[in-house]
Amino acid sequence: MPEHPTDPADLVAHALKAYGGDIAIAFSGAEDVVVIEYAKQSGLPFRVFTLDTGRLHAETYRYIDTVGRHYGIAIEVLFPDATAVEALVRAKGLFSFRTDGHQECCGIRKVAPLKRHLSTLRAWITGQRQDQGATRAALPLMQTDPAFRGKDGGELTKFNPLANQTSEQVWLTIRALDLPFNELHARGFVSIGCEPCTRPTLPNQHEREGRWWWEDAAGKECGLHKA
Repeated sequence: MPEHPTDPADLVAHALKAYGGDIAIAFSGAEDVVVIEYAKQSGLPFRVFTLDTGRLHAETYRYIDTVGRHYGIAIEVLFPDATAVEALVRAKGLFSFRTDGHQECCGIRKVAPLKRHLSTLRAWITGQRQDQGATRAALPLMQTDPAFRGKDGGELTKFNPLANQTSEQVWLTIRALDLPFNELHARGFVSIGCEPCTRPTLPNQHEREGRWWWEDAAGKECGLHKA
């Protein structure tokens, strides 16, 4: 008997029931809407948050608003520390990630605000999948977060209900349930992040090739997730 359900919708319901107000869904403005849909189907209360790096596409901002209205929820928007952003830009300009690597910029604009938020929770739910790249190939459905601590410095549980799903399965769900999706997907964008670091992919290219394309493929993570 597994310690948790393996069906994505059942796992979301299990997580929400187990952690109540101490768990939240991370919404990146891409395909994570499927996780939100499963939370809605559960009939349980749930929280959703997203990271506004200040560099997102206009389409992504519209999508965040659309999803909030579609589900009748207030998505918690997290922002980076303004002083840290200003210091980076003054010292290195707006596009330092093109020469220094994206980790410093992502650390300020994404990782730091996420770390602050997760320190108020005991668990979180992501839309990560194993088929998103080599760094996620062994992603489990449920894990103790290897990168962040939770409330009161304790262990943080991380649920990845879509881990065993393929991109095709996720999109079949989106279409079958007529869920809202980021309009950039219709323009060849598959993996969607910040505007300067995201581009459409060509046929037969892997989705992560549209992210930080000037860097080595092995490092295509921003620091939000570790296996």
